[in-house]
Amino acid sequence: MRKPDSTIGIVGALSAFPRRLAARAMGSKGSRLRRGLTRHTGTLVLGRTLLDRLSDAEIELKVAALRETDASLISENGFLRWLGLLSAPEQSNLSRQSLLEQSKLDARAFDLLALFDAFEHDAEPFSFRDLILSRKYAGLLAGGATWGAIARSVHRSGPVQSLTAMSLHPGGPKRIHALIGNDKAELDGQRLLPLEPVEDESEQYFELAEAAEAAGLFAEAAVLYGHCLSIDPNDSVAAYNRGNCLKAANDTSEAAASYMQAIRRDPDFVEAWFNYAGLLREEGKIGIARRHLQTAIEIDPDYADAIYNLATLEYDAGNLGEARRWWGRYLELDAESEWAKTAARGIAYADLHMRKSAG
Repeated sequence: MRKPDSTIGIVGALSAFPRRLAARAMGSKGSRLRRGLTRHTGTLVLGRTLLDRLSDAEIELKVAALRETDASLISENGFLRWLGLLSAPEQSNLSRQSLLEQSKLDARAFDLLALFDAFEHDAEPFSFRDLILSRKYAGLLAGGATWGAIARSVHRSGPVQSLTAMSLHPGGPKRIHALIGNDKAELDGQRLLPLEPVEDESEQYFELAEAAEAAGLFAEAAVLYGHCLSIDPNDSVAAYNRGNCLKAANDTSEAAASYMQAIRRDPDFVEAWFNYAGLLREEGKIGIARRHLQTAIEIDPDYADAIYNLATLEYDAGNLGEARRWWGRYLELDAESEWAKTAARGIAYADLHMRKSAG
């Protein structure tokens, strides 16, 4: 049984540097980086460019949905520290609960601000500077600012540690002012030396491709994912998504090539093996479809969808014994759904048929 290396997913582009450079750094650690959430994603990084692309409400919904998964969420700075590309700040022994109690900062806002690196530390233990910042942020929220306005503003002003010495004031829901001398300036104004965002053309194409795919414009999305691959041929998720779009657009030959590209770049990309198997089965290539499903199950023995599909493939091929075996394995993973009921009926049919044949 092959076990995949640890996998980290990125939701939203990194603000520090292009994803492909992060993927290269991950590879040097024997791990892999993918876009978004897949079955083997253990950790999800929230890229700070989400702040520029989505509203506060949209981010809150996305974070809430991601918290329902088995993956843990970390900030961009937390990821960079894990890679060894960002030095860890001074250590402290302040817990999250202690910081909340002393600052009176809303817990939900605190967690979102921490996910988007509005503090010196991205996770426990927090420092005394983090306590100062949390008190300032609590005052800003009380004055009518939103957590998103705070997060967007602090990252345009330089290192967050520098804010501990400033007097911060809300300038409405979307603006934060800093008192400089006797004058107020927007926290992201020129007087505070704003940082220029890192442009990553592949991320721009990927976002456009996702939007086109969501709108059902599959041919257009496939072209855009192709642009991502021309910039970064190692982007297995772009290749996989391109395959899905081409399949939806009935271009099965190119879809197969894209699935194969995803698998070559990322041999443990279990969803690519699974979707490619579905395409092969539709084309009547039962033997190779079977092998692809078996590979998916070898990579991920608890992949219920692959197990169910292999059972139905064996059933359609007349291999009732194998179909029964895989349906039985499926029921070990899922005993309640409609698919489970179908699997149970399939087992009953196989038992009846095999008894008749034996008699």
